[in-house]
Amino acid sequence: MKFLIADDHAIVRKGIIQLLREAFPEVTVTETSNSAEALEEVRKQVLDFILLDISMPGRNGIETLKQMRAEGIKAPILMLSMHPEEQYAVRALKAGASGFLNKGSATEELLVAVHKVLAGRKYISPSLAEKLAGSLSEKTEHEYELLSDREMQVLQRIASGKTVSDIAEEISLSVNTISTYRTRILEKLSLQNNAELTRYALDNGLT
Repeated sequence: MKFLIADDHAIVRKGIIQLLREAFPEVTVTETSNSAEALEEVRKQVLDFILLDISMPGRNGIETLKQMRAEGIKAPILMLSMHPEEQYAVRALKAGASGFLNKGSATEELLVAVHKVLAGRKYISPSLAEKLAGSLSEKTEHEYELLSDREMQVLQRIASGKTVSDIAEEISLSVNTISTYRTRILEKLSLQNNAELTRYALDNGLT
C-alpha cells in the first residue's frame, strides 16, 4: 500500500509515519510539507490513503482536498487539524474528505480512523458525532459557519497579525481580492475592524 502524509510539521509527520508503519508493515509512506508538494505526489503515483493537515503554508488543506477531488483522486483522504472538530469537520466532509481527526486525538483513534476510511467508510469521532446530533436538535449556528473556505482562510491570517498584502502574497491573490474578502468577513460577522475580528477568532478558537 502507498500512503501520503502532508503536514508542515516534521515532528508530527515522523510520529504519524512511525505509527502507520507499525500498523501496516508493508506500507510505503511519502511525506510532504505543503500543498504544492502533496498535489505533485498525487499526480505522479496512485495512492491508497492520504492524510492532509488543514493548516499548511500557501493553499490550505481543504482547498488542497478540493483540488485533489476535482482532479479525480479517489483515494480516501483523512483531514487532520489542531482546530476543534466542530469548526472544520463538516466543512471538510462536504469538500470530499473521508474523515476528520483532531491532532489532540489518541494514537489509537488515528488507527481506527485510517482502517475505517480504507474500508470505504466515513470517519468522525464519537465526541463530534454527539456534538453534531446536539446541534441539529438545537438548531443553532455559529456566525463563522456562514464564511466560505477562502473567507475562513483570510480570517485566520488576519487574526494571526498578517496584513492584506502579506495574505495576498501568501495565497497568490491580489490585494484588492483579499480586501474584498475582508469586507465580506466583517459584514457576515457584524464586526467593525481587524481588532474585533482578531478577538472574535480568539474567542471562537479559530486561530
